[in-house]
Amino acid sequence: MTTQHDSADDLSEFTEMIEVEADYSGHVESRSIDPKIRRRWLRAFLIVGLVIVLALGSVGAYVAWALTAPVRAADVSLREPAVPTPEAAVIALPADGASIVNVVGGDEYLGGDEGGTWLASGPDESRSIASISKLITALVVLDAKPLADAGDSGPTITFDKAAHDLYDKYYVMGATIAPMPTGTAMSEYDALATMLIPSASNYAEAVSTWAFGSQNAFVGAARAWLNANGLNNTTIVEPTGISPNNTSTPNDLMAIARLVDANPALKNIVATSSISVPGGGTAFNTNNLLGVDGIDGLKTGNLGEGQFNLLYTATLSVGIEEPLRITGVALGGATHESVNAGVRAVLDDIRAGFHDVPLIESGEVVGSYSTPWGSTAQLVVGSDASIFTWSDTPIELTMDTWDPTEYVDGEEAGSLTWTAGPNTATAPLQLSGEIEPPTAWWRLTHPDQLGS
Repeated sequence: MTTQHDSADDLSEFTEMIEVEADYSGHVESRSIDPKIRRRWLRAFLIVGLVIVLALGSVGAYVAWALTAPVRAADVSLREPAVPTPEAAVIALPADGASIVNVVGGDEYLGGDEGGTWLASGPDESRSIASISKLITALVVLDAKPLADAGDSGPTITFDKAAHDLYDKYYVMGATIAPMPTGTAMSEYDALATMLIPSASNYAEAVSTWAFGSQNAFVGAARAWLNANGLNNTTIVEPTGISPNNTSTPNDLMAIARLVDANPALKNIVATSSISVPGGGTAFNTNNLLGVDGIDGLKTGNLGEGQFNLLYTATLSVGIEEPLRITGVALGGATHESVNAGVRAVLDDIRAGFHDVPLIESGEVVGSYSTPWGSTAQLVVGSDASIFTWSDTPIELTMDTWDPTEYVDGEEAGSLTWTAGPNTATAPLQLSGEIEPPTAWWRLTHPDQLGS
């Protein structure tokens, strides 16, 4: 009975919950749901909807992140270019006799030269100096009878019959001479110029006798002057150099050259190519290298085969801001021509030792960029470069690079800097090609390659 009651109650409850009216065609016209059931269904729908919304929101957030997240910088592979080794300067000093070359200026290229000798060949021993002696005679005379400057002509000298007779004396000896008529009057400057430019031996004796009264007095003054200037390896027994006993060493002659170069009057005289001599017309400088390769002095001295000498100075332009001042001596050359050729070769070699060294050409590849999504570009040199230097001065290279910002063709991304001595040269590094951005699909499928 209890079972039947329960069944009846359930049936009654069910009929109360749902009442369906159907027409004759069998269509449902209305449905009535209990409020409790309706709330249960609504909660279920809300939960399912929330799950769907949350799922869709997560997908949307991922898509938005994947499409906008930064990608890591492209991987770069660099190759530092080779640094050239400059060719060493070869300066060939004359093979015969003895030579010294000193260079003033260009210290930042050549280094300092405290000893006064830059290059040397042959022994530093005493040799006959011939007419280079006349430079010493002029220095000794000017020590006793100084000229204020190159424009000071000094006192007037009048040459008498005894001076005139020196012309015949040295003519017989085969020395170089210049006319000196009795009663000739000229300034000290002009007399020294005639002694040095055409190398007139008769003028050397006449002027030194005028300055000191006799040849014995001159020789004594010359010895004292040499001692006072520390020229202990130089001997002067007469003023012209015709005696082979007038001797000096390459190092002493370099010191004498500096004294001449520091004297305004003498420096001007030895750089003069010709002079007008009273009664003799125009006389030319025996130094036929004057004006060649920047040579502006000083004096020749020849005593025949195997005894050809040249003490010289030159102002040499080599492509730097200030020209070099060259002083050199060549003693004991085989011939006048060989001495001249040797001196010119030395100056040419020094000039050629200053050179432009090509470093790199535009377009050379020094690196490459690559990305995980397959886009690549190259890092190339943006311009040719060379550097000016001396001889085989070592060249150092510094390579600086940075990450490009746009990764577009032509964008600068570094530089090369070379240093050699005082000079530097640079060339830019730039992209060749372009790094394309990753596609949306690559971003969505490679989350591990994306930044935070």
